[in-house]
Amino acid sequence: MDTAHRSKLYEQVAERIGDAIATGTLRPGERLPSVRELSTRERVSISTVLQAYVHLESMGLVETRPQSGHYVRRRERPLPAEPQVSSRPPTTASPVSVSALVARVYRSASDPRMVPLGAGIPAAELLPTRRLNRELALLAREAGELAVAYDMPPGCPELRRQLARRALDWGCTLGADDFITTCGASEALHLSLLAVARTGDTIAIESPAYYGTLRAIEALGLRALEIPCHPRHGMEIEALEAVLAKRRVAAVLIVPSFSNPVGSCMPEVNRQRLVTLLAQHDVPLIEDDLYGDLHFGAERPRPCKAFDTDGRVLLCGSFSKTLAPGYRVGWVAPGRYRERVELLKFAQTVATPTLPQLAIARFLQGGGYDRHLRTLRRRVAAQVERMREAIAEHFPQGTCATRPTGNALLWVELPPTVDALILHERALEAGISIAPGPIFSAQARRYSHHIRLNCGHPWSPRIEAAMATLGSLARSLA
Repeated sequence: MDTAHRSKLYEQVAERIGDAIATGTLRPGERLPSVRELSTRERVSISTVLQAYVHLESMGLVETRPQSGHYVRRRERPLPAEPQVSSRPPTTASPVSVSALVARVYRSASDPRMVPLGAGIPAAELLPTRRLNRELALLAREAGELAVAYDMPPGCPELRRQLARRALDWGCTLGADDFITTCGASEALHLSLLAVARTGDTIAIESPAYYGTLRAIEALGLRALEIPCHPRHGMEIEALEAVLAKRRVAAVLIVPSFSNPVGSCMPEVNRQRLVTLLAQHDVPLIEDDLYGDLHFGAERPRPCKAFDTDGRVLLCGSFSKTLAPGYRVGWVAPGRYRERVELLKFAQTVATPTLPQLAIARFLQGGGYDRHLRTLRRRVAAQVERMREAIAEHFPQGTCATRPTGNALLWVELPPTVDALILHERALEAGISIAPGPIFSAQARRYSHHIRLNCGHPWSPRIEAAMATLGSLARSLA
């Protein structure tokens, strides 16, 4: 049965309150029943009510006031509408050329004078930096010669064991030997592409697609075939099925959980359909699960790998968006391609740095990661909602923005007269870094009036002022 229809008890409670808010029965600023009152009224446990309130808070409908209780969140104006399904891309595969513009986006993002709304990098203050650094320092003293030795593929045994334990929570039956550690998810994706494709081959990807994926395809001399995506549900399976019926595709590369840049989350039933479809056509699936842990709801979505019965799915991920971007610790569970990926890993970078792997393994083992994730998810969800409110307040009429249920990114569709590249230039002049839409497609002028905004930094007067400035610049172009 489709999990979308198996509503959990806390979701039923949250839905009833959400309906009351939507119909105006509960008004902005109005105090909601206490946890105990609602527990009695709904005849559910206190923990169920708490889950319902957390869920409503992640949706931006409710706010918690310390020592006071839960309230309907105030809004000055309606939030922006959602974008439509991405426009139909060409049915032919295209060579990719986005590296120059992407490099400029990253240079601006690394400039401390810029307000960092461009590159999708989390703020250091959201991460357990001190705890990880203490672990790293302690390990450096304890590890002795191990600290400076190559950690040959498949990589750190302790970390791979922790990944295997976490995979059980994802719905995957994977052992430590099924994982290979990498230098971030970027290397995991790069190795996966090398393992399943040759120069000139076609890779089916989402549209819009993460520019890092496009750069990898470009670097390997591959061609990108873009498949339209729904802002909530991700890649349209019917469109992919039509493509596979007509032409050879070497692999499909997608981000099913909270895609970059759109933030879509593919329903579980679609994930099952996708795995079955690719098995029928003997096409491997490269699954980027980088954002799986950054879900705003109660449960992590099960990856496509959970439905893989013949090792056709290469599952990739890292800790760059949740723990330590600079540690560059990632992983891949490549299924039937394991031997080839391990050989390619050795040929590419020999090994993943040892100490960062050990530090993250220890952090996972002690339970610190799960505690950190609970706080991180709440903060990121709140930041996404504040950014959407700022778009509604400052951006030109007709602007649309996505409503992600995970991830720290917003995909913004501006009025057609707003040129995203010109807006990008003017924003840089104003000290604001953004990611212009054209870098998310192999087609040079696609998404020419779209931008992606990073919500990975705590809301502050500086970001608030930047959003007001960015909205003013967009209005001037409209």
